[in-house]
Amino acid sequence: MLKVLYCIFSDLCYKSSEAVTYFFFLSSGSKDCACVSKPPSYIFQDSSLTPGFNMSTHFEVKNVALQNGDRLKVKGVILPDAQRFQIDLGRDKDDLALHFNPRFHDDIDGAVLVCNSKTAGCWGDEKREVYNPLERGTDVKIVLKLEGDMFEVELPDGYEVNFPNRVGMDVINFVRVTGDFKLTSFKIC
Repeated sequence: MLKVLYCIFSDLCYKSSEAVTYFFFLSSGSKDCACVSKPPSYIFQDSSLTPGFNMSTHFEVKNVALQNGDRLKVKGVILPDAQRFQIDLGRDKDDLALHFNPRFHDDIDGAVLVCNSKTAGCWGDEKREVYNPLERGTDVKIVLKLEGDMFEVELPDGYEVNFPNRVGMDVINFVRVTGDFKLTSFKIC
């Protein structure tokens, strides 16, 4: 079962059918879209469209149904003055199986990758990776994969961060990308 998800600023393509593939588009391009049995709900807020704001992104998708073996590919640009951004996977904003949070000016470790989980609004213990190959002002592709009891996060240089699925979540219904990051592509496959 192949699931692909893209996003757009304003256009939402939807057709009713039996298929489980859905598309949104994030940049100008084809308006064609695949059929879906249940479209995801989403929130996309791009403050770069408003003069005087930085280009940070706040993007949420619900009803995603990311399962064991599925991959989430996030592409974008890390802002030149970035402090941090995050990619969250879970049930909702208060129940996160994975909180992936690259930081570029951390008070303790400088540039660091932080992973965590959140249950009923309470954070777990952070896992900190002092190796952070991500650089401000660069285009990046980050691939996140749920492998049963483990999340794998593949970074642009091939380095992989592993984080345990502490809460045992087998279906991810909530995805959020927010912070000092300009989202250009979002794909689930």
